[in-house]
Amino acid sequence: MDQRLKVKSFEIRKRLIYEAWEKVQANRGAPGVDAVRIHEFAAKERANLYKLWNRMSSGSYFPGPVRAVEIPKDYGAGTRVLGVPNVVDRIAQSAVAMLLEERLEPIFHPDSYGYRPGRGAQDALAVTRKRCWERAWVLDLDIRAFFDSVPHDLLLKAVAHHTDERWVLLYIERWLKAPIQMPDGTLVERERGTVQGSPISPLLANLFMHYAFDTWMDREYPDCPFARYADDVVIHCDTEERAQELKVAIASRLGALGLELRPEKTKIVYCKDTNRQGDAEHTSFDFLGYTFRGRRAKGRRGLFVSFSPAISNKAKKAIGKKLRNLHLNRRSGSNLSSIAGGINPYLRGWINYFGAFYRSELYSLADRIDEHLVRWAMQKFKRLRRRPTKAWAWLDAVRQHQPNLFAHWQLLPRY
Repeated sequence: MDQRLKVKSFEIRKRLIYEAWEKVQANRGAPGVDAVRIHEFAAKERANLYKLWNRMSSGSYFPGPVRAVEIPKDYGAGTRVLGVPNVVDRIAQSAVAMLLEERLEPIFHPDSYGYRPGRGAQDALAVTRKRCWERAWVLDLDIRAFFDSVPHDLLLKAVAHHTDERWVLLYIERWLKAPIQMPDGTLVERERGTVQGSPISPLLANLFMHYAFDTWMDREYPDCPFARYADDVVIHCDTEERAQELKVAIASRLGALGLELRPEKTKIVYCKDTNRQGDAEHTSFDFLGYTFRGRRAKGRRGLFVSFSPAISNKAKKAIGKKLRNLHLNRRSGSNLSSIAGGINPYLRGWINYFGAFYRSELYSLADRIDEHLVRWAMQKFKRLRRRPTKAWAWLDAVRQHQPNLFAHWQLLPRY
């Protein structure tokens, strides 16, 4: 056989594909349009991975459509469409993301916090709180349908600036153009945007915003520090006039790149506290599930008002809805340990995240959880039915004997 026929179009390490598969396997996730699940792919792991590597190396790899799933937005702010690629496409995207991340991570802005190793939402919240104490005004940005609006040509140009691997550019372009299959089976072609839910999307979003916003801000407005988590941005200014000027400039900058601010949700906020007199139209803003506003705090000289974050009302409502959807009162066939095992992972996640700042705001959440447990007990035990006082006494006795049974008893002690 002619040896030239064996030469691949692209040099792709097999090890990279395998490491990407390990990452996808660890993340688990739902099947895509082809309905192939993780365990089904794993059953023929060697053959499936070789087939993918072979197709990618030869240039014959084409992604399938992306399955659209509507899910609640984080922190209870409505719903959004999530894209679920096929398992094989998730592996391919993870391989490219891993390759690019090594090159992009060192150049990304220190105040970009979303979907980056060693950084997270609580880091963004902490630096935002500190800067609200230092500067009196905040510009709270809201970009309309960011993930649906990113222009492909500019995004590909940014990728090409950081890699000369032709296969990386080729497959990113194919992923960007892959249609979305809606729940009714219809296919929607895409000319803009990057699908949320795919492994490559967060990296591409950060790369686009790095050039569209981060470096531009450093160049044009170095006196206005910001924190950005994907498309969620908060900027700090010394004066209201500076914030107004910046708002106009950012709208123009993003507009030239195919993006648009939502005027009804983009606002200028006065960080009002004990040391800042006067008032303004807006004195609070939401960021990453927290509401920043003036709150009572205790210092060496007594009580004062500090501009600080605490869990937002939207997040509280979202948690309340999740608790109701667990339908604990219908699980009278379960024992209390089983109930605890089922809800503790949720409770730990909520408390660890929303308890990072102004933890006392979570006490009402703890009360709500206990109310659900009391209703469960009244349904479970005949002697407690229609006797809420006795049911509360029973729950108090359980808490005294097993204080670590439920995560909120352990993490929010106040009794």
